[in-house]
Amino acid sequence: MSTVASTSVTIARRGLMLVISSPSGAGKSTIARTLLERDKHIGLSVSVTTRPRRPSEIEGVHYHFISQREFERLRESDSLLEWAQVHGNFYGTPREPVDAAMAEGRDMLFDIDWQGAQQLQEKMPADVVSIFILPPTMRELQSRLHRRAEDTEEVIQTRLKNSRAEIEHWREYDYVIVNDDLNTAFNAVQSIVQAERLRRDRRHGLFDFVTTLVTEDPFTE
Repeated sequence: MSTVASTSVTIARRGLMLVISSPSGAGKSTIARTLLERDKHIGLSVSVTTRPRRPSEIEGVHYHFISQREFERLRESDSLLEWAQVHGNFYGTPREPVDAAMAEGRDMLFDIDWQGAQQLQEKMPADVVSIFILPPTMRELQSRLHRRAEDTEEVIQTRLKNSRAEIEHWREYDYVIVNDDLNTAFNAVQSIVQAERLRRDRRHGLFDFVTTLVTEDPFTE
């Protein structure tokens, strides 16, 4: 009985920047959290912020908490890939750890809004893979916000109003998924990630692999 040797081919590639955006309540955070739990090749991009740390937050895990002076220094030296001001506080994505991850072939997940996504796409268009999550209906979106039981009715109505403006930016994303069923939506995100990892222009190791392949003597043990 003949046997065929099993081989495992690893081809070097550049990492990708996975951006997932959605209006509040559409399922972005749940999908992102599940992806991080199940795919060990994806890490979460940790933002810097000038907002005070909450008791439940851990430095370096949820955010890097810095002073406004330090934030301004990073912004002025072009050390931030994207930044925004929200409710009087500044948030931003440090460039250095993202550049290092991309070069090492590690993927980074960005849980950011359309404004941050625009800035990333402008600065690193070849590396960004953007996904927008839509709710099936506005009524369902409202129901999900109520089921979370985290906000007052006034806040929920504000979120719903803001969501309409956010949804208008769906055309700016590479992929759009309607989250009618969470498992189906998550599987779609996984499929996108797997396909994008196989893109020829992202796998620089193919050059050496193919060169070796076509010069190989199949009769040599």
